[in-house]
Amino acid sequence: MPSLPEADRLALLHLARSAIVELVSKGSLLIAPADGVFAERRGVFVTLHVGDRLRGCIGVLEGRRPLGEAVVHCAAGAAREDPRFPPVQVDELASIHIELSILSPLTPIRPEDIVIGMHGLAIMAEGRKGVLLPQVAIHHRLDRERFLAETCRKAGLPPDAWRQPETQIFGFTSEVFSERRHSGGLKRVRWSLPASSGPVAKREVGYSSSV
Repeated sequence: MPSLPEADRLALLHLARSAIVELVSKGSLLIAPADGVFAERRGVFVTLHVGDRLRGCIGVLEGRRPLGEAVVHCAAGAAREDPRFPPVQVDELASIHIELSILSPLTPIRPEDIVIGMHGLAIMAEGRKGVLLPQVAIHHRLDRERFLAETCRKAGLPPDAWRQPETQIFGFTSEVFSERRHSGGLKRVRWSLPASSGPVAKREVGYSSSV
């Protein structure tokens, strides 16, 4: 997955923050630009933190809409629609820290091929789906089987559901970048997709939280 230029990363972060400010302070949804990087079709997750505390995370796994539009909707959703948290308030805006994860296409993956720190997971079965980003396994020190089990729990499935033949397991990678908390510029971490990643999964999975 080609790395985004720094100017594009900054533009996407600025768009995410503008969308949150517009929604929280004015109650309206920002109209996204539709040129350049904003016109690309990529999956994206927007994660919000206050200090080291998660404050919201919403995303889409596949680029069925332009990236600019997806960033606006996911940023707004992370601020106001993540059911785990109360809506972000105006007095929190200055302390909110934004992280974006731009995703590779979904790829069917065997459990033994999952690389911790490289792959995120999407597990689907019984009409349910669970998603965890690559950085989740690192932050929580999960091994491969625990990562699979936690993704199943995220889907509302038994933790060993990934072992069932009817369960669909998809891997993806992400380029992760964020606002710096105390200085200008970007904090950036990148997970890169191996060349032998297999076929792309063609499935729309909609908005979801990932952590």
